[in-house]
Amino acid sequence: MESRHLGASGLRVSRMALGTMSWGTVTDAEEAANQLASFVDAGGTLVDTADIYADGEGERILGSLLGELVPRDDIVLATKAVARRGGGPFGGGASRGALLSALNGSLRRLGVEHIDLWQLHAWDSAVPIEETLSALDHAVSSGKVRYAGVCNYAGWQLATAAAAMRDNRIVSTQAEYSLLERGIEREVVPAAAHHGIGLLPWAPLGRGVLTGKYRTGTPADSRGASTTYAGYVEQHRTERAGRIVEAVVTAADGLGTSPLAVALAWVRDRPGVVAPVVGARDTAQLSGSLAAEGLVLPSAIRSALDDVSSIEFGYPERWPA
Repeated sequence: MESRHLGASGLRVSRMALGTMSWGTVTDAEEAANQLASFVDAGGTLVDTADIYADGEGERILGSLLGELVPRDDIVLATKAVARRGGGPFGGGASRGALLSALNGSLRRLGVEHIDLWQLHAWDSAVPIEETLSALDHAVSSGKVRYAGVCNYAGWQLATAAAAMRDNRIVSTQAEYSLLERGIEREVVPAAAHHGIGLLPWAPLGRGVLTGKYRTGTPADSRGASTTYAGYVEQHRTERAGRIVEAVVTAADGLGTSPLAVALAWVRDRPGVVAPVVGARDTAQLSGSLAAEGLVLPSAIRSALDDVSSIEFGYPERWPA
């Protein structure tokens, strides 16, 4: 698997990241081990988790596999804080106290001495950004964190945080990005490019819809059929999404590959993108994503997909017109 620099930093990561949101819920520890082994065998290095996944169980499972299944130094370990909520004065949010407490909790569950990429899971409007960023600076300066990133920030939030960071820099931002969700191209993508921040798209397969599995119904073993994720998937089961999915299927048929591979290759090679974060229920699903590594979309197909999935731009994003 090819690797890329994460934004303007010196950190190189695989151009696909393994997401672990389902670990500890629909994916048990044994299947998680199989996924991690397959990912690393394919040359993957960036593994993304969060302190909120399965109430910390995702981190515990991943931590149990480091050293035993794969060497710790073979993995670029990424996790997140802010979204986890609990009791007491340090129970959640982006205050300095809550963040540093969350960091210690993640280190403990993962069983490691440092985290390679520590990310703010969301903007916290209740806390001054200067206080939040001081915790990031302290975490990096202490050696517990190597690089800092953010997730789900609007364009102005990303630019504000990037400009206010004092001693270190924000190297990445995670945001939903796919053929079905291109909203970040209005403000987030330009802000990231201006500040040298790499894009890590989550839900690059349109929450599973771009695989084509929902074209004629809802498979019983799919996320769309589960009580946990049905609402998550339903957001992209629209008439517009249907047109885009059909275009992806047509492209896949013409290229002799899968709709999954086409959708993943499209977002992987968008400007500013470093590594789509791909999650899977099991190793069989993950293998489909790994198989997309060698696919490069012809320019005519890429242009057709750009057109069918285009979004509107207006003032001031495209000023002057």
